Amino acid sequence: MKPWVLGLTGGIGSGKSAVAEEFGCLGVHWVDADHAARWVVEPGKPALGLIAERFGETVLAADGSLDRAVLRDLVFRDPEQRKWLEQLLHPLIRQEVAEHLARATSPYAIMVSPLLVESGQYRQVDRVLVVDVPEALQLERVVRRDQSSEKQIRAILKAQASREERLRHADDVLVNDLDMAWLKSEVERLHNFYLTLRGGQE
Repeated sequence: MKPWVLGLTGGIGSGKSAVAEEFGCLGVHWVDADHAARWVVEPGKPALGLIAERFGETVLAADGSLDRAVLRDLVFRDPEQRKWLEQLLHPLIRQEVAEHLARATSPYAIMVSPLLVESGQYRQVDRVLVVDVPEALQLERVVRRDQSSEKQIRAILKAQASREERLRHADDVLVNDLDMAWLKSEVERLHNFYLTLRGGQE
């Protein structure tokens, strides 16, 4: 039987990766759309050539890899360019993620995506788990982790789907506001529940 797919999402600093890793420790196959986004532009991949052709060599680092910061600056300023880039990359990322999920041997597999709701990717999964965290804690965690200013983080929060919007699409919510031991036990509880589901539905 083909594994069903759980979409895992949450705002910046919510602890999505930690949750995915805990599921991984339980033998669940998972893939992160952010990682896939990096794989599709690796040197030697056709997408990188097309990006360099369009934006010029300035988007390439000295070692021939993509200079993400330069590219981000270019596309943030110009909605047309951003649209072009998204049209190039989104199908490739989707394909990469699908291929990874297809290799899963666990009863269900997980697609981790920060933009599951915003990008409409939630339509490709059978069930949605939202890792939720109070905004104050989110800010505190990210400032500590990225050494970014609170202002920068608030800008990112604004660009991501609002908490309400994310929670509206959730089948399950994991509130990650305590310690790792709590997180572990919550993941185990959800995992045992997921093993009882057929096709991700109750």
